[in-house]
Amino acid sequence: MLINDDNYFQIVENIKAQIKEAQHKAVLGLNREQIILYWNIGKIIIENSSYGNKFIENLARDIKSEFPQAKGYSIRNLKYMRKFSEFISDLEIVQTVSAQFSWSHNTMLFDKTKSLPEYLWYADRIIQEGLSLSILENRIELKNYERQAIAIKAANYEQLLPSLQGELAQETLKSPYVFDFIEKRDDIIEREIENELIANIAKTLLELGTGFAFIGSQYHLAVADENYYIDLLFYNTKLRCYVVIELKAGKFKPEYAGKLNFYLSAVDDILKHETDNPSIGILLCKERDKLTAEYALKDINKPIGVSEYKLSDFVPQELANTLPSAEDIEKRIKRKYKIE
Repeated sequence: MLINDDNYFQIVENIKAQIKEAQHKAVLGLNREQIILYWNIGKIIIENSSYGNKFIENLARDIKSEFPQAKGYSIRNLKYMRKFSEFISDLEIVQTVSAQFSWSHNTMLFDKTKSLPEYLWYADRIIQEGLSLSILENRIELKNYERQAIAIKAANYEQLLPSLQGELAQETLKSPYVFDFIEKRDDIIEREIENELIANIAKTLLELGTGFAFIGSQYHLAVADENYYIDLLFYNTKLRCYVVIELKAGKFKPEYAGKLNFYLSAVDDILKHETDNPSIGILLCKERDKLTAEYALKDINKPIGVSEYKLSDFVPQELANTLPSAEDIEKRIKRKYKIE
């Protein structure tokens, strides 16, 4: 059904003018202008919702008539623009966050995230890590937001590390880690898990996150004429420190933290360069009681995180009940990107 009134024609002329201006700026390679334009068009669509669905249909036809070579103004994409403006009402967030990555990344987040805090969390990862669409989709499917957002509650990183490194270490830790490329068996032992992680090192590194470089397994340390062997040793280029990972096939026990604390002291003394940050530890267990872990870490003097791992793609539904509030996520993003 055609819309035929002066108000609609004025709206179309306004959008055409914005498109022409954005096209001129886009010649300079400014993705930012296109994203802001799409948000503005979405806002206009919302403001004229009284026209119903016929508004988007007419708008798509009239833009196509004026700009026959232009792409991105289909009915489907105009609906994404509306969703964009519904999702994010603050233009400053659009300019500072959304405009730093592609429209394809944005539409994937509109489709696959359920809230603004979740959108902002993944948006921050796209900006900081340069995630491709395929890796972003993988991260979302593996519920990285849920798993990393709650992991900070089972670590002493914030108390023992400088503020910036502590925040980065907390963001790195997940709960649980999902190694769905390893066959799940009740009788599987630690060395078997370790061997599978090494055999599938590319997948292991993808799950661990950005910046991890594999140093070795059963890494040998000699202390006071005694031989010790670290399950997995990594270096993280983002944290600029060694990362010691210990695997346990059973439930977390407090004494595990003491042993990992010892390994971290040895790594800092033997391997750490003066330009490196303090080494951090990750203790991966089949099961972990948060309160027990908190008590075990309370008087430990090395930065350690305790987390669970899963040998499947199962992520407990109860994670949703422990996520940080929308206000917490938004405050952190606004602080990071200096948004008032």
